[in-house]
Amino acid sequence: MKRENAGQIRIIEALLAMSVIFSSLAISTNLATVQNDAGQWDLGSMGFKVLMLLDSDGALYTHIESGNWTALRKLLAMTLPAEILFNMTIYDESMQQVNTELICNGDLSDSETVCIEYVAASPNRVFRVYLIQLMLAAIHE
Repeated sequence: MKRENAGQIRIIEALLAMSVIFSSLAISTNLATVQNDAGQWDLGSMGFKVLMLLDSDGALYTHIESGNWTALRKLLAMTLPAEILFNMTIYDESMQQVNTELICNGDLSDSETVCIEYVAASPNRVFRVYLIQLMLAAIHE
């Protein structure tokens, strides 16, 4: 190649690199927007999966039996995304509220909420059933 054309090739290379970077950024921002919109409408599935995850190793039932509402609040806060508000209420067999403290991370009154109901049963010989009502809402900015 001639030395005179070396500068032109470098300019073309830089333009191609800029176009690749710009197009990848443009595509990634569109994908991120679509995922956020879809996530707002799939709160029911997300909440049910979180409750199943917490119940799979017995942690959910253990915390309910011991009345450890702070630990439940922390588990939900760690498991759910930060932009999701939650409020959990636990009822016994006679539909009396069991939790004596609020298990929530914010005010759901101004948000569109989704309610998930989940039944947690005891793994022990003494059979106890709890109905868990989990309210979820996405923070809109």
